[in-house]
Amino acid sequence: MIENRPWGTYEVLLDAENVKVKRIVVNPNQRMSYQYHHKRRENWTVVEGILTIILDDSKYILSVGESIHIQLGAHHRAWNESDKPVTFIEVQTGTYFGEDDIVRLEDDYSRNFTYNKV
Repeated sequence: MIENRPWGTYEVLLDAENVKVKRIVVNPNQRMSYQYHHKRRENWTVVEGILTIILDDSKYILSVGESIHIQLGAHHRAWNESDKPVTFIEVQTGTYFGEDDIVRLEDDYSRNFTYNKV
């Protein structure tokens, strides 16, 4: 099932006890919230387009086939600065993968900054 968000879409490809895998599409000139997690790490691999990533206040530009690892508690954001959709695969590992393990530091769409502090 594809989930719509203000910045694009995501689809869960695998949801197991110790891993969750998503296909994420960020629409042109949109960005996800600047956030962190208490219970999971993430690895992002770009499969289409060019993805800008903010990781602990540093900026990275990734092309197709390139990856970045996001440690537990690291502040991060995916950002599409181009005029074409960007797709990346997110592999989550940790002890919990619920959407309520998102602590938002900044959000362009006025969403809640914290679901629950899990």
